[in-house]
Amino acid sequence: MRAPDFWHARGPASLALAPLGWLYALGGAARRSLVDPWRAGVPVLCVGNLTLGGTGKTPLVAEIARRLAARGGRPAILSRGYGGAAKGPLRVDPGRNTAADVGDEPLLLAAEAPVFVGTDRVASAKEAVASGADRLIMDDGFQNPSLHKDRAIIVVDGPAGFGNGRVFPAGPLREPVSWGAARAAACVVIGEDAHGAAASTGLPVLRADLLAQPNDLAGADVLAFAGIGRPGKFFATLEEVGARVRAVRQFDDHHPYSRAEIEALLAEADRLGARAVTTRKDLVRVDPDLRLRLSVLDVRLVFADEAAFDAQLDFGRA
Repeated sequence: MRAPDFWHARGPASLALAPLGWLYALGGAARRSLVDPWRAGVPVLCVGNLTLGGTGKTPLVAEIARRLAARGGRPAILSRGYGGAAKGPLRVDPGRNTAADVGDEPLLLAAEAPVFVGTDRVASAKEAVASGADRLIMDDGFQNPSLHKDRAIIVVDGPAGFGNGRVFPAGPLREPVSWGAARAAACVVIGEDAHGAAASTGLPVLRADLLAQPNDLAGADVLAFAGIGRPGKFFATLEEVGARVRAVRQFDDHHPYSRAEIEALLAEADRLGARAVTTRKDLVRVDPDLRLRLSVLDVRLVFADEAAFDAQLDFGRA
């Protein structure tokens, strides 16, 4: 789903939908108040957001998993598996599972730690703990009350902020900012905080950037395509590393690429004398034999204050 324009500024459409937004927010709050969360017996950290759409949760989850493992821990990641058919609980096997089975993000995260997908967070947590995990990282699920969270970190896309500040469907928020911030320990802002979103949370702020990893794209002509939350960020990063972006093609987040679509993109790139370049998240949604014909720009999250970020990982002891 692409965000409507009125989510970025207040106007007649947003105002007309505002009462529905309050009903949506109150419904979520009522659900949370009625549920007694299940405790996993090991610490649980939730990486969530207050808005619909991509904010950078997955790179943050990957970074947390890497750091916990480097400390000698045995982290496991819990994901809903958005875009996949599996209801779970299921441990992701990158050698057997596809994005159509488990979703694209779980396949990426499985390179960092065991990933368990499923619509039932508690069932996935039980499977992860039984497998030997000593820390659980929730990729999203901040508004889901079924599993007790020892710590929650809110992720904010700095350039987008909180949009018009209204709750869905009047705006991009899943709940009012103050409500969500009251349940979180910190706020990670990725990119420039163009709208002062960090200050509005009242939380400790960790600033980070998604930086391109070493690549051979400087000076290369490229056709860039992406089906992620904000494709524009990917296209801008390509220009930052020195690629000559000849054409861009945008798809919806989690778009399931058909073989014909990828072949058409490759043919267009050939006509332009360019390389077809995409994201790692998009690549896992491409037929395996066509992946070798695509280039990928990898990124990694880097923090302005690494020590402050590491301190957030000393969360609840079992």
